[in-house]
Amino acid sequence: MKTLRLTPKDDLQYILNRICEPTTIYLAAGEYNQKIEITANDLTVIGEDRETTVITYDDYARKMHSDGNEYNTFRTYTVCVTGERVRLENLTVKNSNTDPKTVGQCVALSVNAKNFYAKNIDLKSTQDTLFLYPFPDDLVVRYRGFIPQNQLYTEGRATHIFEDCRIYGTVDFIFGCAEAYFKNCKIISIDDGRDTGFIAAPAHPLAEDSGFTFLDCDILSEGAKQATIFLARPWRDFGKCVFINCRVGEHIRRELFDKWNDTERDKTARFGYYNLDCSFTPAPVEWSKELSVAYAKKIIARFEEKIKDYIK
Repeated sequence: MKTLRLTPKDDLQYILNRICEPTTIYLAAGEYNQKIEITANDLTVIGEDRETTVITYDDYARKMHSDGNEYNTFRTYTVCVTGERVRLENLTVKNSNTDPKTVGQCVALSVNAKNFYAKNIDLKSTQDTLFLYPFPDDLVVRYRGFIPQNQLYTEGRATHIFEDCRIYGTVDFIFGCAEAYFKNCKIISIDDGRDTGFIAAPAHPLAEDSGFTFLDCDILSEGAKQATIFLARPWRDFGKCVFINCRVGEHIRRELFDKWNDTERDKTARFGYYNLDCSFTPAPVEWSKELSVAYAKKIIARFEEKIKDYIK
């Protein structure tokens, strides 16, 4: 295993492009003002401290790209991971734009790989903070030639795990189609001046039977007003999202979930909850499901089996 130690004075992208063997990179505290794509496999990036080791950039959806088109959501990332078995620890990834009403979506981290693990990291943005590959099928077709092929499409399912992380945002700030687990994370809604927000926006195909799972998470507000945020809404039909043993603040709406504007996705969405500790009396929408003890235990057991591959 190769080891590298870098500081903010180093060109992180230049070094990443030249990695061709399993490597651990230690980042000294400071601000790395760079847009990064991680293409190397079997790479671990460890910051000195997540409060002070910050990778940041400021792209946004309505910015004009050199190809003459707007950036669109999926080219705004600060960090994009396309390498397999990448691990991030003890650092912050930030998109520094704070006004999505004006500039559009601002992705902090885009995980465009099958296997990814993060521990003790902060992800900060407003709208669309964290994208979890793969793309919905219709977007694979729409963005062919617009998004690089290594970011857009690959065969097989994706599993992404986040432990002890803090994820900040306002609208649809955890979105995509991966089998993804958030364990002991703080999911934090902030205020961007709009009246309504949404934490998760899953778009899983029907064949994906796991979806997004939030386990033992704190659903918090740092500026979001009381009863203004939904736990999730389905970005596409069949999106799947469950919240298990989570503690939920007063900024969450009593209905818990939204069907997505004027769609009929309430008829296909697979949203569930179990043993929520709410600081209010919830009245979940009738199309969501309170999970049984047996089913919740089954999901927890699946997570415990999956995590074994990431903590060897």
